[in-house]
Amino acid sequence: MWRRDIAGIADFGVHSSVPRFHFANIEAGTVKSFLVAHGTGSDPEHDGWLNDFSNVPGSNATSRGAYVTYEWYKGKYGTSIRLGGLDDDNSNALPRYIVAHPAEYATKAHVEKWGRLGRSNGCFAMDPADFNEALWHLSGGRLLYADKLGIG
Repeated sequence: MWRRDIAGIADFGVHSSVPRFHFANIEAGTVKSFLVAHGTGSDPEHDGWLNDFSNVPGSNATSRGAYVTYEWYKGKYGTSIRLGGLDDDNSNALPRYIVAHPAEYATKAHVEKWGRLGRSNGCFAMDPADFNEALWHLSGGRLLYADKLGIG
């Protein structure tokens, strides 16, 4: 980590309808929270709860552990953030193309209609209206940690 001012914490121990992606500003002592989707392979019932993590290519599941955020790039969902897995549980993040990106299935409107977010292929998908917060405050050498913490 070469930037230690802000860290991201994805708490997949709470339902996808709840803001569970927390951006902790260590210097200011503040936290902003956002919706974030998890992978289809982590929630086969599509009930909004993450059941299992996986690091296996093709699993379409979310991986737990510490990530480093890298640079922006233009992908399928527009400007996105590359992620590098730092643990055995997420060491395949780069070859699996696990990234942070905006997606319409990760919006408040989706929750209002379906009671839960849609699912990604293992990526950290956010509401496009909120994604600039990730671009400005989370990318570029910061820590992102994901697990089932259950702290909301």
